[in-house]
Amino acid sequence: MTDDALVIFTPSGKRGRFPLGTPVLTAARQLGVDLDSVCGGRGICSKCQITPGYGEFPKHGVTVTEAALSEWNEVEARYDRIRGLKEGRRLGCQAKVMGDVVIDVPPESQVHRQVIRKSATARAITMHPATHAYYVEVAEPDMHEPSGDFQRLCVALKDQWQIEGVEADPALLRRLQPILRKGEWKVTVILYKDHHDKVRIIDIHPGFWEGRLYGLAIDLGSTTIAAHLCDLRNGNVLASSGLMNPQIRFGEDLMSRVSYAMMNPGGDREMTNAVRSAINELALAIATEGGIDPMLIVETVFVCNPVMHHLLLGIDPVELGQAPFALATSESLSIPARDLDLLSIHENARVYILPCIAGHVGADCAAVALSEEPYTSEDIALIVDVGTNAEILLGNKDRVLACSSPTGPAFEGAQISSGQRAAPGAIERVEIDAETKEPRFRVIGCDLWSDDPGFAAATAQTGITGICGSGIIEVVAEMRMAGLVDPSGLIGSAEQTGTARSVPQGRTHAYVLHDGTAEGGPLITVTQGDIRAIQLAKSALYAGARLLMDELGIETVDRVVLAGAFGAHISPKHAMVLGMIPDCPLDKVTSAGNAAGTGARIALCDTSARAAIEREVGNIHKVETAIEPRFQEHFVAANAIPHATAPFPELGKIVTLPDVSFNTAGGGEGGRRRRRG
Repeated sequence: MTDDALVIFTPSGKRGRFPLGTPVLTAARQLGVDLDSVCGGRGICSKCQITPGYGEFPKHGVTVTEAALSEWNEVEARYDRIRGLKEGRRLGCQAKVMGDVVIDVPPESQVHRQVIRKSATARAITMHPATHAYYVEVAEPDMHEPSGDFQRLCVALKDQWQIEGVEADPALLRRLQPILRKGEWKVTVILYKDHHDKVRIIDIHPGFWEGRLYGLAIDLGSTTIAAHLCDLRNGNVLASSGLMNPQIRFGEDLMSRVSYAMMNPGGDREMTNAVRSAINELALAIATEGGIDPMLIVETVFVCNPVMHHLLLGIDPVELGQAPFALATSESLSIPARDLDLLSIHENARVYILPCIAGHVGADCAAVALSEEPYTSEDIALIVDVGTNAEILLGNKDRVLACSSPTGPAFEGAQISSGQRAAPGAIERVEIDAETKEPRFRVIGCDLWSDDPGFAAATAQTGITGICGSGIIEVVAEMRMAGLVDPSGLIGSAEQTGTARSVPQGRTHAYVLHDGTAEGGPLITVTQGDIRAIQLAKSALYAGARLLMDELGIETVDRVVLAGAFGAHISPKHAMVLGMIPDCPLDKVTSAGNAAGTGARIALCDTSARAAIEREVGNIHKVETAIEPRFQEHFVAANAIPHATAPFPELGKIVTLPDVSFNTAGGGEGGRRRRRG
């Protein structure tokens, strides 16, 4: 038995070995993990709450037993008695490391909360909501014409609103008679009428009720859950909010979560419970932000990838982990919210989940299609929803293809040595002078560049903490443009690049982006491992797009749309220098913001859009990257920056990439070599 243990923190991905008996808070501080504490570890403030994960974690290569942390102690018990700890939570200052452990730091325990950049995009939406209020006057009971109160309510709805086939739950029938009498036979009925003309009573109020009805459009992603609170009368977005998906502690990418479910009996139920609890919390938080009673939320629309779709519904995703990647169901669903344990909104609220396209192309991709409508486009559009698992659409009004590509979490700052989620203090923009090799950068929460007067004062509170996804893309692309990285992805030495910022690191080199050690801050570098992680992610993205282009028989696309919250913050030039996307005129590369979230809002506000996307999904042809041999060929060629063989003529019009080689065979003269003609 060893006298130390491996501690892995999520969502940061930071890890290290610590002597047995080390408090979790101490381990977090030594690794630079964002875990709050204001009481000095006395168990008073509760800011350092953490959630340990137990079971098999194949991706991390650890098995976590119940004995991985010290037993619950009196300080924790006292705090739980007085103020209450959520189930599964521990206090980081009290729990001690006793074995290999995976520890999740929930958002409320993070000093620098993640910026969930999934705000609502302005969009004109046709209003035809499923849930609507109807005022009716009901005939009073008559002994000579006996009928039930519910039957007479149905007659009133038919006569006054031409609505037939109304259904009601027994719980609502129990309230019906006193409400009818209180309203003196005049009532306002809240009805849910879907696009298949099925009608259910959601609620009933005495007299003329002038209240508002609200809905939630939720983009349930692998990494983040984002929601928009919408007024169902006019589509206005009252509030947008988001939080980290708590399933990250079971695995950062989808296949890790499928593996967790496979290797840990009941693991799928754990993940289902975690995500449902988070959605309930999010609903309450967004209602508070929007200044409404959460009981007025009567409808929710979900978009999500297939693994998240199954885990939301409580379906074991094991079949999605192996060919032929069969979905339990691919059709849209309309179900009671209580079936998903969504108890923080109206008790009779309904949930609509968009259809999945196939295999690993889910309802989120269908929502992107609904938002961007490639099936109506005259020109060939490539739509890329960039995330942990990228969804790609290609086509026009004649034919639309779709695929998913396993990019992994590197684009979101994970698996990067100085990487972090998007939070105040994270570097998000980078420029490197091609002559001096000196960098300048901007961080989230400050509009100044690092070489602007006042930058140090403006960032004194947040500090400079790491690099987020958009920052790592820009810095790698800038390093390639400045001649610090060669086409193969190798970082040159100080002698080869002409800058002392290239520092040796074992057998490779790293580039020093920011050295804050003199002020007690971090040393932020871009390592060879970071470059490789980005190469793998961008190669998967490019290969997926190229595979669809092969299927369509084309060599170029007319335009590229970068979708997703992350896509909205990617610089088109830097994306093309990296080779994330095929060559295209830069003015034809645009951002659609959170297109999946926009699609969810459209489906929430317009039932005809639900019918339309259900129809169109059947016409979208899905290409399976996992079993397509050409995917691997495209992946290997795309490892070069920007690409081993594709010429990228449009990029060449605006950027001249240095012709350098830093492998040891390249030799002197700074490792430069002549381009072979």
